[in-house]
Amino acid sequence: MNTDITASAKPEYPVLDRNPEFTKVVGNFNTLDYCRFITLTGVSVTVGYLSGIKPGLKGPSMVTGGLIGLMGGFMYAYQNSAGRLMGFFS
Repeated sequence: MNTDITASAKPEYPVLDRNPEFTKVVGNFNTLDYCRFITLTGVSVTVGYLSGIKPGLKGPSMVTGGLIGLMGGFMYAYQNSAGRLMGFFS
């Protein structure tokens, strides 16, 4: 089984690390990655709060939306950072 993710596409930019570790990818986050991460989390908290129809559901739906946004924002920032290290993004 071929687990090399660069086997099907050739990188357009210089490759810094073909298989970066988690800590290296997170350490490579730039300001734009953090801004996207925080913005996606904030928007998800707001949408979660507004989607709570009954007063007793606003808090739990806000927390749930925030957690979903937190995970999604982190994965988006991680994907961009890893792509830069592997040469797919500038």
